[in-house]
Order: sequence, then C-alpha cells, then structure tokens
Amino acid sequence: MKGNLHIWARFHRWRLKNLSERGFLTILSIVVGIFSGLAAVIIKNTVRLTQKAVHSIVTTDVENYIYFALPVIGIFIAILFIKYVVRSEVRHGIPNVLHSISKSRGRIRPHNLYSSVVSSSLTVGFGGSVGLEGPTVATGTAWGSWLATTFRLNYKNTILMLACACAGAMAAIFKAPIAAIVFAVEVIMIDLTVFSLVPLLLASATGVVTSYFFLGQDVLYPFEVQQAFNLNDLLYYILLGIVAGFVSVYFTKMYLFIGGLFEKLKNNRTRLIVGGVSLGVLIFLFPSLYGEGYESINECLAGNTEFLFDNSIFYGLNEELWIVIMLLAAVIILKIVATSLTFGAGGVGGIFAPTLFMGVNTGMLFALIIKQTGIHNINTNNFALIGMAGLIAGVLHAPLTGIFLIADISGGYQLFVPLMITATFSYLIVRAFTPNSVYHIQLAQRKELLTHDKDANVLQLMDVRKMIETDFVVLKPNATLRDLTDAITKAHRDLFPVVSDDGTMVGMVKMDDVRDIIFKHELYDEVEIKDLMYMPEYSIDPNDSMEVVTNKFEISGRYNLAVIENGKYLGFISRARVFTRYRKQIIDVSHV
Repeated sequence: MKGNLHIWARFHRWRLKNLSERGFLTILSIVVGIFSGLAAVIIKNTVRLTQKAVHSIVTTDVENYIYFALPVIGIFIAILFIKYVVRSEVRHGIPNVLHSISKSRGRIRPHNLYSSVVSSSLTVGFGGSVGLEGPTVATGTAWGSWLATTFRLNYKNTILMLACACAGAMAAIFKAPIAAIVFAVEVIMIDLTVFSLVPLLLASATGVVTSYFFLGQDVLYPFEVQQAFNLNDLLYYILLGIVAGFVSVYFTKMYLFIGGLFEKLKNNRTRLIVGGVSLGVLIFLFPSLYGEGYESINECLAGNTEFLFDNSIFYGLNEELWIVIMLLAAVIILKIVATSLTFGAGGVGGIFAPTLFMGVNTGMLFALIIKQTGIHNINTNNFALIGMAGLIAGVLHAPLTGIFLIADISGGYQLFVPLMITATFSYLIVRAFTPNSVYHIQLAQRKELLTHDKDANVLQLMDVRKMIETDFVVLKPNATLRDLTDAITKAHRDLFPVVSDDGTMVGMVKMDDVRDIIFKHELYDEVEIKDLMYMPEYSIDPNDSMEVVTNKFEISGRYNLAVIENGKYLGFISRARVFTRYRKQIIDVSHV
C-alpha cells in the first residue's frame, strides 16, 4: 500500500512539473470519453443479452401473457441487487449528476461505477418501460468523478470532467457527437467556454469512436428523407410544435403526479406489487410499451404502424384506420404512465427513450389526423421524425439538443428548418406551464439547481454553516453592566449576543447603544443586560440559501446577522465574510 502511495506521489510531482493544467485535462478528457463509450457499449450489450435470455425461455404460446410477470421479475431482481449488493440508493442518472454538481462538489459515490449498469439492464431487459441513456450518463460521470478524485482535481475541473463524461456517454449511445456536446451545455448546465470546448470535443469524439468500434457505425434511427421541407407545410410544423408542447406538459405533470403517489407508499414491497402489476397490465394490453421501444420508433419512422398490433389483443383490427389512431393516442398517453410505474416499482432507467417514443407517435398521430381530414396532404414520416425533436425540446427543456440530436441520429439534416420550428414552439409552450424540466424540477424545488447564471450558481455553492463565526462574547440575561464592561475588555467585536442557559438567544447588545452609560460606574451593578438588549429584526437560519442570506443583508443594512436555529444561538455571519467567500468561489468556478 505504501509503495502504491509513493508511486502516486511521484506521478503527481512529475505531472505538475511536466504537464500544464490544460494539457493534463486534454488527456483526461480522452480517457473519460473512452470510459463513457465503454459504459454505453456494456449497457447496450448487457440489455441485449438479458432480452435474448428472457425471450429464449418464453414460448410463443404464452408470450403475450408473460408480459404480466416479466417486468416485475426484472424490477424485483434489480431491487435485490441494490439492497444486498450495492447497499445504497441508486438514483436516476442525470438528476443524480446535477445533484452531485450542486451539493457534493461533483463527487459521485463509487457504486455508480457499476450499479446503474446492472440495475438498468435488469429493468429494461425484462421489459421495464424506461430508457438506458440516464444510466449510461450516470455510469460515465461516475468514472469521470473517480478520475477527478484520483487526480485531485479542483471543483471547476471536476465539473468539466463530469460534462465530458456526459458528452462522451450521449455521443456513444446515440452516435451523435455534436448533439452530445449541446446536451452537456443545455442539460448539465456547463458553460461552453474556450477552456471547456476542446475537452468536450475530444470526449465526445472519443466516446462515439469507441461506440463505432464495438457497435458499428449504423445510425440509431435509419431515416431517408423522401420529401424535403415544403413551405406549404410551415403552418403544420408550427401546430405540431404546439401539440408537442402540450404533450410535454402532460408528460411532466403525469410523471410528477405518479411519482408523488408512490412516495406515499412507504413499503417497498407494496410499491413493487402495485407498480409491477399495473405495468404488467399495461404492457399486456399495449405490447409496444415493452422496454425501451427503439424497434417501435424505427417502424414508426418508416411509416409502419404494425408495432401497435404485434402480440396485441387488437391484432385482428390492424386494417382499421380509426383503431390505428386510437392506439397511437393510447400509447402516447400511457407511455409516461408505464415509465412512471417502472420507476415507482423500484426500476432503474432513464426518460430519454420514453420521450423519443412519445414524440415519434405524436408526430405520426398528428400527420394521420391532418391527412384524414383532407385539409392538407403531408408526409407522415417527416412529421413522425420531427415529433421527437418537439418532445425533447419540451420534456427536457432542451430545444437545441432536440434539433441537433434528431438531425444527427437520423441523417435528417434536410429537415433542419422544420426541426427548428417545431422544437421552438414546443419549448415556448412548455415553459409557460413548467418553468423547469423533468430533470431539474425537483432540484429547483429544493433550491439545489445550478443554472447558466454564474452569480446564482456561486451563491448556491456557498454553505451557510461554514461561514458562521463564533468568536463573540456571550452574555447571560441576568448579567449586569459590570459584566458587559468586563466582556468589552476581552472582546474584539462590538456585538454581544444574550443567550439563556439552554442556549436560546433572547437578545443582543450593541456597543453603540451603551456608549452613553458605559463610564457611569454607579450604574454597573444596577443596570441589567435584559434592560439593554434588543431582539434583532433579521436573523439567519443555517438552512437558508445564500440567496436568502444576501437578501437579508441588503434589506437590513446590517454588517453582522445572528444565526439562530430553532431559537438556539449558533453565531454570526458577517457581510465581509460572505463577500470574501463569494470572491473565492467565483475563482473556483471560473472558466467552467
């Protein structure tokens, strides 16, 4: 062990002497890209093998009925793995990354190096109606965090490594390197600066090359543009954007609503039974809700709606157009329900694939309705493709990601203008109803969300408890003016908190208020502190955010504010200390 530590120490000395900070980060970004790419490859192949093993033991005679049991079996095994092997909560991927950036300086627990791979593979491999993008990002960023910890990177470089891991993972799983960088900027909230651009480019390129090496260079969604953008379709792309926006609002509201219902179920067994059985029923009735749904997305992009009827009780009605329209509407409405049930039951996965699934079906449904009404003859395939961009823009609050990702993964760059139009209108609609995305909303409610506002981020990263000063002389309520004069000789502060025996702050004495009597010796034993003290109008709770603290300083005009928790005195925070810590924090996060 000592030998290993000696080697690491020598390496660090050599690195500091021979490599610049940027040079070392460049090398690390390539390593992070490789690790993230391998995470995507491993998760994809593990799910594929799991699905193959599951289907090999399921006969065609019972295939439809086994949908009742398969998802709950996979989720149950995943729960056992988390409980007895990981022994720690496996959080949803991207929100976990955002939380670590906000509250733990980018440090991600080591079990995330493998836990999301196994648990999500079991969940999706057995038919859980979630995606693999979140777990892939969680695994990649865990490796990025591990490298940052190993090489003792500071905060700004740790966050850069997490962003590189995110970009590498998304590039690998979607084979879309440019969109992956855009995703890191929009969703992970990293500022795209000259300092961060090269590492992000290298990580993204390395991730996609790693994916090419193991998974081939085929695009994820093969799509051939048969009809380029037609100006006559402009109004309908706007309407699709509006529809996609409202579907995104439904997605977010339903996801939070069902999640809230499951939070009220304190027993994990109850959650598993309720969620698993409900999910099984949905998949039995609508088999297209099974798993990630990538096969269904590709069929929909090809203009084929047979995926709605495969292994379905509605199979005999596949020639009826009104049944097709009703089933499309049903799977759009129920996909987020199935996804939420999977999470509620204890499954692990992501919401990116469900978003794409709902988007492609929304575009197809919209196009079919327009065509059947005879209002306008539009290309259903194009609208199915662009519907995905609309849902990404709305659900994730990431219009640029929606535009570049769909254009990149489908080769549909000829449709760039309608992608922009639909994504923009979807984003505008959803922002009017939900100011934060599904990834961000819970962090925003807890005031833990970092944004592109650097000032707000710096305040968010500052810890109130770490700025409490305790070198104030404390007085008792029954103390006298003599005790105060004795305290003045020992103190280097002009504030004296008055605290009872049980630690409750009952008031405060300020030097300016006693200057006129401090030299009147005849009053030393007659005047008691309780007659001189006052209770400050403004105080700080240690659980307050720094934004609240700074507002209290501004409103009160005070230079020192008492910190009181449940009535108990903890100390003071000074305006000067806040300003000093703020300047230091600005330096720590600059250039990220």
